[in-house]
Amino acid sequence: MQPLRRRDFLLRSGGGMGAIALAALDARVSAATTKRDPSWFSAKRARVRRVIWLFMHGGPSHIDLFDPKPELKRLSGKTLPESFGPVMTRRKVANNPLLGPVKPFRPRGQSGIQVSDFLPCIAQHADDLCFIRSMHGDSVNHPQSVYQMNTGSVLMGRPSVGSWVAFGLGSDNEDLPAFVVLPDPKGGLKGGPPAWGSGFLPASYQGVTMRSGPEPILHLSTARGFSPNQQRAALELAKQLNQTHLETRGFDDELSARMQAYELAFRMQSAAPEMVDVSQESSATHRLYGLDEGPTKEFGTRCLLARRMIERGVRFVQVYSGDTNGWDAHSNVLRNHSEHCLATDRPVAGLLTDLKQRGLWDDTLVIWGGEFGRMPMSESGTGRDHNPWGYGCWLAGGGVKAGHVHGSTDEIGLRAAESPVHIRNFHATLLHLLGIDHEDLSFLHNGLEERLIGPTDDIEVVKEILA
Repeated sequence: MQPLRRRDFLLRSGGGMGAIALAALDARVSAATTKRDPSWFSAKRARVRRVIWLFMHGGPSHIDLFDPKPELKRLSGKTLPESFGPVMTRRKVANNPLLGPVKPFRPRGQSGIQVSDFLPCIAQHADDLCFIRSMHGDSVNHPQSVYQMNTGSVLMGRPSVGSWVAFGLGSDNEDLPAFVVLPDPKGGLKGGPPAWGSGFLPASYQGVTMRSGPEPILHLSTARGFSPNQQRAALELAKQLNQTHLETRGFDDELSARMQAYELAFRMQSAAPEMVDVSQESSATHRLYGLDEGPTKEFGTRCLLARRMIERGVRFVQVYSGDTNGWDAHSNVLRNHSEHCLATDRPVAGLLTDLKQRGLWDDTLVIWGGEFGRMPMSESGTGRDHNPWGYGCWLAGGGVKAGHVHGSTDEIGLRAAESPVHIRNFHATLLHLLGIDHEDLSFLHNGLEERLIGPTDDIEVVKEILA
C-alpha cells in the first residue's frame, strides 16, 4: 500500500482552504517567519498609517483630466513643432496632428487648480488634492509600465509596493492581511497578478485578492457536511504533517507561506465576511459612493470596501479601475474617458468625503493614477497613444499638501519639464510618508541587498509635496 500523500489527504478530507486554516491556529512557525527589523521604520517620521491606491489601469490622459495645456489647444490640428525634437512612441504617431483637450478645464475651489469637466465630483475636492504633474517612467508598453509603477522595475518578478509595505510594517489586524487587492471584475490588467506579487520576498506578503459578497475569498468557507470535530481532527493531523515536513527540509518558503496562509485563513473566516458586508452601511453612505446608480455601483462598492478594510486594520489596499483595455483610449478619448470617469468620479469623491467624516483622513494616504499618461498627438483622429515621458497623478489625505500642484509637463504635455518626478522617487516618497526609510528597507536576495527603489543613487523624497 502506497503512503498517503499530504495533497491526497487534504483533498479527501474535504475541508478546503478554510478548513485547513484550523490546523495552523496555534502554529506560529517561528522558524519560517521572516523577522522585521524595526530600524527602517520611524513612528515619529510616519505621516500616515495606511494607503488606498486607486489604480486607473490603461493610462488616463493627464492632458484631458488634470493638466491643462492652453498651447496644446492653440496648436490642435497642427503637427508637433520641430523644437520638441524626436519622440519615442509605440504606434508611430509622432507626425500625427496634435489633439487639444477634449473637454474644458475650469479653476476649482479656493486654490483655483484647474480640473477637467470629465470629473465634476473630484473637482469639488481640488483644495484637498496634491497634484504631481511631472511624473515620468521608462516604458511605452502597458505590462512593463504596470510593473514599474507597482514594483519599481519594468521587469516581471519584483515585489510590489504593497508587498514591501506588508513586509516592512505588517497588518494592524492579525485577523486580516496587510495587503489587499480589489481587481476590476470585468477583466484582468495587462501584466497580470505579478503586479501585486511578492517577488523574492516571502510569498506570504503578496497581495490577497478579494471581492464583495458572502465569499470574499474563494474556498475560504468550511465545506458542507464537515462537522467541527471532524475538521479539527483532520486539521490537527495536517498541522503535524506540515510541521514535520518543514523541519526536515530547513526553510521552505512555499510551504512556510502556505502554513501562514492557512492560519490567516482560519482567522479570516469570521473577519473577512463581516468586512465585505456593505449592507451594514447606511443608505446615505450607499448614496455617497454611488451604490444607488448603475454606472457607479460596482466601483463605488469597491471604494467602500477599501474604506472598510483600512478602517479594520488592512495596511495597503489597491482598487483597480479598467479591465484589459481600461483607460487605454487609442481610438476615442471622449468616449473612453466619459465611460470610465462616469463610473469612478462619484465613488472617488465619496471616498474622500467619507474618510474625512470618519476621522480617517489624517492618517490615510489616497493615490489616484495609472501606469502612464497619453500623447498630445492624435491617434485614429480622436484617440491618443501611450505617454510615459510626462504625465500626472494626485495624492490626498495625511502628510501631503492640500490644494497644491508640484511640477509640470512642457507646453503641450509631452514630457516632464519642471521638477520631474521619476517613479523611483515617487516610491521613496510613499515609503517616507509611511515612516519607512527607503534606503534601509531591504531584503537579502542572491547575495544582494534588494530594495523597492533599486540602487539608492540619485533617489530623493519629493519633499515639496509634504505637508
